[in-house]
Amino acid sequence: MKHVRTSIEIDASADEVWRLVAEFALWPTWGPTVRNVVASSPEVAAGTRGKVQTPIGLWLPFEITGVEPGRSWDWRVAGIPATSHRLLPGGAASARLEFSVPWVAGPYLLVLRVGLRRIKRLAESTPALDG
Repeated sequence: MKHVRTSIEIDASADEVWRLVAEFALWPTWGPTVRNVVASSPEVAAGTRGKVQTPIGLWLPFEITGVEPGRSWDWRVAGIPATSHRLLPGGAASARLEFSVPWVAGPYLLVLRVGLRRIKRLAESTPALDG
């Protein structure tokens, strides 16, 4: 199925950006359609199942369907293929984050764009991770 995409350049390490998109506890800080998350693990991993609460209080089941650690993850929400997340590291302190959805969900790119801007703000205001 064809996908449509939106992306953003972030002046932060790929590790910090990945942490923001991979740790379930952080999703409500940037996800416009996420109020809460309950999952079988603390971060994305293939096969992880859980439920996500929408802003109107509705809980929807999800499954993480694929993960390339530090690079990408995909999921299904209520059994429907949902957003794909791709991280392309730049230099030591830069990365490009891309979200995509099946073309039939194209209007949802507006919501994803809000999430990308929030991630950028959070990542760029977080002190660098000690390595």
